[in-house]
Amino acid sequence: MTTIRRRTPGRVLSYVALAGYVVLLGFPLVWLLSTSFKTPRELASVSPSLLPDSFSLTNFRHAIEQQHLLRAGANSVLVAGCTTVLVLLVSIPASYALARYRSRLRGAAIGWILVSQVFPVILIVVPLFLILKQFGLIDSLVGLILVDLVWSLPFTLWMLQGYVAKIPTELEEAAATDGAGRLRTLVSVVFPLLLTGITATAMFAFVQSWNEFFFALVLIQDPKLNTLPLALARFVGQEGQVQLGPLAAGSLLSMIPSLAFFALMQRRLTSGLLAGAVKG
Repeated sequence: MTTIRRRTPGRVLSYVALAGYVVLLGFPLVWLLSTSFKTPRELASVSPSLLPDSFSLTNFRHAIEQQHLLRAGANSVLVAGCTTVLVLLVSIPASYALARYRSRLRGAAIGWILVSQVFPVILIVVPLFLILKQFGLIDSLVGLILVDLVWSLPFTLWMLQGYVAKIPTELEEAAATDGAGRLRTLVSVVFPLLLTGITATAMFAFVQSWNEFFFALVLIQDPKLNTLPLALARFVGQEGQVQLGPLAAGSLLSMIPSLAFFALMQRRLTSGLLAGAVKG
């Protein structure tokens, strides 16, 4: 009974903190959802209410038809999807080499990963722009994909090599003893145990590319190649005033693909895969 009484205040504080976090996180989403369905007259009101008086789809039509949100969304899906695939294709073998092979190149590679995260983005924009201009990749989604790939790789390599390092080498040695080659060991032993790390890496790369704004602002000039962050940033009406209703509706629509991607990938984010394999 004493133990239960001592734990009760801690649980109460935990629930209070959790409730506060949910409210803090959920209120902007509620406000965004409410604003997207309000009419321009309600938005211009001096004292607007939290819930709309009458639900209207005008803001959604404006965002899709006049701001070309669907085209921007398709560009973002293309850029984020290609970036994620390329990041995985490069980071999986590279992270395995970083975690397993001890050499001087490993120290240099890890040093490069750490140093690359120190410099602010603004320092590399000008040389990056000049390099891409020489290859004709300015105002191109291919150029933006390559930039997102290079920008995401350092952290994804660092994250994924940590997952590889946690896989016991005894499992690979046992597979080799049973006659499995290096490729068969990687495919049948290492890769299944690395699925959680690959999923986490894919989610990070997708979100990083999906929300990227600065590089897209510098490299993309053609309105037809706008990504969602660029399109949302240009929801500006007369006299430079932000179109709050269409912006809220566009932001709400832009959340759907990322939420669908998370729902698709969350089944892979399970704990205990490694523990289960070791026990087996």
